[in-house]
Amino acid sequence: MALLAWVLYKIDPRKVWADAQHANGWLLLLTVFVATLTFPVRAIRWRSILREGNGQPFPFMPLWHAMTIGFMANNLLPARAGEFARAYVASRQLPVRFTTALGSIGVERIFDALVMLALMAVAIAAPSFPAHALVRGRSLSTIAASTALLFGLLLAVALLMANRPGPWLAFIERFARRVLPVSAADRPIRFLDGIIEGLAVLKSPARFAGVVLWSLVLWITNAAAFAICFRAFGLHIPIEAALLLQGIIGFGVAVPSTPSFLGVFEAATLLTLKLYSVDPSLAVSYALTYHLTTFLPITLLGLWSLSRLHLRLRDLGSAPPPPPSPPPGGTA
Repeated sequence: MALLAWVLYKIDPRKVWADAQHANGWLLLLTVFVATLTFPVRAIRWRSILREGNGQPFPFMPLWHAMTIGFMANNLLPARAGEFARAYVASRQLPVRFTTALGSIGVERIFDALVMLALMAVAIAAPSFPAHALVRGRSLSTIAASTALLFGLLLAVALLMANRPGPWLAFIERFARRVLPVSAADRPIRFLDGIIEGLAVLKSPARFAGVVLWSLVLWITNAAAFAICFRAFGLHIPIEAALLLQGIIGFGVAVPSTPSFLGVFEAATLLTLKLYSVDPSLAVSYALTYHLTTFLPITLLGLWSLSRLHLRLRDLGSAPPPPPSPPPGGTA
């Protein structure tokens, strides 16, 4: 909330409201439609990542319910609780371990980061990019390069774990049996084994390529929603600014924070649009309107899925433990 207070500091709320009222309603509807399209794409991509032990894809609808509930929970609960809620719901609906589902979501986040960084690089390389643009005193190109290196290293580690799990499991087993009581030593081993199962997509070149493709579709579609909203608010900034905006927002909301990332989303938008000389009041109006209108559909879809599965929001907030996992090498 402190970030939201910072965003609204010295901003005239009457001007923010007036700018929102003058936005093109039809283009706002189109923005919401295109932004909501990203969720079926996410579900299709997740179906490529999370598979049965024999490599067969799971049915679409259980994954759809788990995903919409997860994103709804991110909107209503703090600290990115939706990631754990999504894995929990998947483990209830499908023959998959909680940790395996969680590992598959971790794979998604690595691909998201690398694709967003690649698209940010397009925006930074474009002639329209403001010269000498700085974010908190650092150049965007330096920030992007450092972040790309970090997530590239994470992908390399994930690839090693997926293709050569033995040494990792052996290390964790030695460590756990040395420092934990006998009754608890098996838990981190089962946890890591489940995570490694969630990384199985990294062992298949065809599935790996499919995930890259769907990630590109996802983030280009998402950027299109931001660009359409530019036009709804009459912002005369280049379309590639949407690639930069979604990247800065994406990395801004990656850190656990408030429900729906309230304040973080608006601050990231204000900082990005400031680079393109957009009036602060207009930038805040854009951010609040986009955030509110795109927040509603996935939240309602998640609540509908929650009712279909006869779950309650408190079940997700309390993060009930999944059923006991089988020993390493077993099946879910």
